[in-house]
Amino acid sequence: MKTEPKPRGPVSEAVRNAVTLSPMLPDHLDAIMAIEQTAYSHPWSRGNFRDSLNPLFDARCLWLDSELLGYFLAMRGFEEMHLLNITVAPDRQGQGWGHMMLDALSLLSRHEGAQWLWLEVRQSNQRALRVYERYGFRQVSLRKDYYPADRQQREHAVVMSLKL
Repeated sequence: MKTEPKPRGPVSEAVRNAVTLSPMLPDHLDAIMAIEQTAYSHPWSRGNFRDSLNPLFDARCLWLDSELLGYFLAMRGFEEMHLLNITVAPDRQGQGWGHMMLDALSLLSRHEGAQWLWLEVRQSNQRALRVYERYGFRQVSLRKDYYPADRQQREHAVVMSLKL
């Protein structure tokens, strides 16, 4: 059975109000891995996610009914939060879910006393760079050869921060 593609662009306010943000649980890992493996050329492993389900991290899933729209995982630090992974399901990108998760992470971080939000992003990921810049993140530095790339190569990471 062929499924209809999800519409691109903004979604209605009623749909936006129907989403829920919940803590990431081990039971969510199958759905997370399905998205992770389609969204990235070098996805996180199930073990990476499983190891991050502990009090040092804040891991959340964004749901519309039983559909996983996306997730984020951040590590707590002293007066800061470090965003390690934020992903929107590829067929749901361009609908504002990433921005919604950044809003949630910013609020959660402030609630925990964080003054800064940090992240790294692949230098080639221009779409994500634009999203982060529009959100208010600023480039701080470059980590050379940080990410694995194709054919035994490495890719630089852009380090960005946001004052909360």
